[in-house]
Amino acid sequence: MPRITCIAFSAARLLLASLLAMLSLPAFAASPSDCLVGNYRLDDESDLDIASSANDTLRWRKFDGTTGTLHRQGDGSWMSTRGWSETADGIVVSFAGCDMGTLRFGAVSGKKREFATREIHFESHGTTLSGRLVMPPGEGKVTIVVLIHGSEPSSALESYSLQRMLPAEGIGAFVYDKRGTGSSGGTYTQDYSVLADDAVAAVAAAKSLAGSRMERIGFQGGSQGGWVAPLAATRTAVDFVIVCFGLAVNVIDEDQQSVELQLSEKGYSRSEIRDALSVASAVENVVASGFSSGFAELDRLRKRYAAARWYKDLRGDYTHIFLSKSEAELRAIAPQFDWHIPWNYDPMPVLRSLRAPQLWVLGGEDYEAPSRETRKRLNSLIARGSDCTIAYYRNAEHGMTLFEVDAKGERISTRYAPGYFQMLRDFALHGMLAAQYGDAELTQPRRRGR
Repeated sequence: MPRITCIAFSAARLLLASLLAMLSLPAFAASPSDCLVGNYRLDDESDLDIASSANDTLRWRKFDGTTGTLHRQGDGSWMSTRGWSETADGIVVSFAGCDMGTLRFGAVSGKKREFATREIHFESHGTTLSGRLVMPPGEGKVTIVVLIHGSEPSSALESYSLQRMLPAEGIGAFVYDKRGTGSSGGTYTQDYSVLADDAVAAVAAAKSLAGSRMERIGFQGGSQGGWVAPLAATRTAVDFVIVCFGLAVNVIDEDQQSVELQLSEKGYSRSEIRDALSVASAVENVVASGFSSGFAELDRLRKRYAAARWYKDLRGDYTHIFLSKSEAELRAIAPQFDWHIPWNYDPMPVLRSLRAPQLWVLGGEDYEAPSRETRKRLNSLIARGSDCTIAYYRNAEHGMTLFEVDAKGERISTRYAPGYFQMLRDFALHGMLAAQYGDAELTQPRRRGR
């Protein structure tokens, strides 16, 4: 599976979800192909972004949402496979070399764009963080988007493609490695309050670099960033907040809703799902205790339901990671997950107090951040008069990607939802949406004059 980012920038699109898997995500080590990374203007007037990816591959993305993986061939060319699949899509890419900055994408040639880029080190809570401002060329005023991490432990400076895709559309982007990742100092954490303060410091850093060129500034956060971005927006003045595949519920509810969605799609009855949720709740209690209590209840429920037909399909967002482990094993791994996660954090008071316009982009097939309850809660904000816009892609999963299901029943992500990137651009520029974006179902705030 792909991941992260509001665009799933990424090589890892996990939320808090893949807690265990996050520890083994591939690092983006320096590669001879790094000089090929960039945003290219093609002769057909479209834009193509080339990003680093795992195992010495590259990922291409176009603004229309199409994407693929590039695999180096013996003759120096690169063969593309569709989405995150292993199926060749017929596209062959050749680069003229690092010094030339040109490529050929299928039958179309292109040249790498030049952006105004500045690096910076800035401080937050005594920790030095590394950031980068990427601006469109010229001297005109621009909107700037500060990109907030999801839960991934990898470097945003290396992996986030929005840092180029937005400037190609005339929007500045500030990207930074959160604490404990990439070239930033400190210790990795999932403490939303600390991460929100880091995001506030990032805004100040972006403003200092942009100077008189800044016209508007706001946040974009994907996945876990959906908890952090609104919180940060209550601590510094911003013009907008964009949340992609985020949640308006807490981390415990996230897992419960994931279990419910997955099992309901497999056709299990309401009573079976209730039993499964009780097992998931026992797992969640153990994890939320820091693996220090709740073992007796978990053992009791595992023994009771081990033969149930739904037990093999019980996954959730993180329940499946710990479900089969003994008390001794769970206690032993506790230090690996000492990330200060606020398990019962309720985001609604923050969302109710937020004055900046919000855009929430949600997927109906999102297993990591199930959207039904979040969508319901956001609709309640709109009914109360909040300046909140909801864009709902019924068939999109986490990362706003579409997918196919293979013979084993596994999802294979194929592309980003049509209109998704255009939507991010337009909201950043205008604080509202006034067009149709693929098959997104839009719920708009009530505005004066309507």
